[in-house]
Amino acid sequence: MMISPTTLVDDNQRAMLSTYRVLDLTDEKGFYCGQLLGSLGADVIKIERPGGDSSRNIPPYYHDQSQPELSLYWLAYNSNKRGITLNLQSHDGRRLFKRLIDKADVVLESAPPGDMDKLGLGYSDLELINPALVFTSITPFGQKGPYSGYKGPDLVCWAMGGLLAQTGDPDRPPVRISHINFAYLIASMDAAWSTVMALYWRATSGKGQHIDVSIQESVAKTTFMEHEVWEVTGKQRERGSSFYKVPNSPILLRVVWPVKDGYIYLMLRGGDLGARENPKIVQWMDDEGLADEYIKSIKWSEVDWRNYTKEDVERIQGYFSRFFKTKTKSEILQGALERGIIIQAISSPRDIAEHPQLEARGYWQEVEYPPPIDRITHPGRFIYPSASTCRIWRRAPLAGEHNREVYQGELGISDAELSSLKEAGVI
Repeated sequence: MMISPTTLVDDNQRAMLSTYRVLDLTDEKGFYCGQLLGSLGADVIKIERPGGDSSRNIPPYYHDQSQPELSLYWLAYNSNKRGITLNLQSHDGRRLFKRLIDKADVVLESAPPGDMDKLGLGYSDLELINPALVFTSITPFGQKGPYSGYKGPDLVCWAMGGLLAQTGDPDRPPVRISHINFAYLIASMDAAWSTVMALYWRATSGKGQHIDVSIQESVAKTTFMEHEVWEVTGKQRERGSSFYKVPNSPILLRVVWPVKDGYIYLMLRGGDLGARENPKIVQWMDDEGLADEYIKSIKWSEVDWRNYTKEDVERIQGYFSRFFKTKTKSEILQGALERGIIIQAISSPRDIAEHPQLEARGYWQEVEYPPPIDRITHPGRFIYPSASTCRIWRRAPLAGEHNREVYQGELGISDAELSSLKEAGVI
């Protein structure tokens, strides 16, 4: 279903959060939180500084046209929001914001700890106006503690949370995923669900609260087996990237294997799992004349990779590597399904965009934009609720697009006052 450039689709009343209003003051650290709440139907009003948020200049751009309204980053993470401009550094700007608080259920903010308090717009100030307000703060290290005043871009939060140490090849420095602010997205998800929980709690208690989200803490709980390995062995888990480092051994087991048109994921295990899985692949090789007596003679249930030399491991893995390179991802998957083998293709962005399962479930949604953009396909939802709706209700706003709708239509500001506020740099 395609949506119009400026209005909500009719079934918005079916969404779970359609009765709630969110004022979104965040930067990149919290954009996704507002977008998620908006997907569930909340009326999210993105508040930018006059002239527009600096994040509108984050590439990539639509057709490489370097213009603030064409940032694909902005369009992706600020859909499902109305947009107004407001200068909170000015007295009149703060006055207008407090008027908006009367009808708000949630404030999302990502300013350094204490900055909102200095403006008289912290939680302790705003709860006097609206005691039921849920005030969600997303910061690198939270509101308290010795690091709370430190700056933390995504890379720093990734590193301080422990994820960076887990990425990259074992013989090289750590690396980060460069195309997204991964740490920020994790924190935004934590902020979204905790905000919804606070709204539920408010429904039973009648009281709002301050939600303090630390990006470092959000990242720290996603570090795979790092904590468990340290607790059990007293050693840091080593990076593997495309390989798995066998504990207490120099052996590296390949887990990412090249095929004709990309890569697949498979770990050659020993023991019971290896005895169940690996012979099926060896038989598949043999059926196609790519196995010899050496690879067929291995007793996988007895394999302990710590007892093998690097040369032996490379020889064994060479059989699998040569076999996989004769296949495409789809051929590997089809054969694995027929033979009951645990193998997974590694999807490229194109694979995801063209995946038949996502298409069948209506995951993708085409959104209409004003010129020079025509239409862009977005991920339309993140859940499939049976009794309500989760989707993109509106495209990302232009800078100040809904100023008149909010300031005049809801606050009753006159044309003359609106013009005066604009000339003064308030909106």
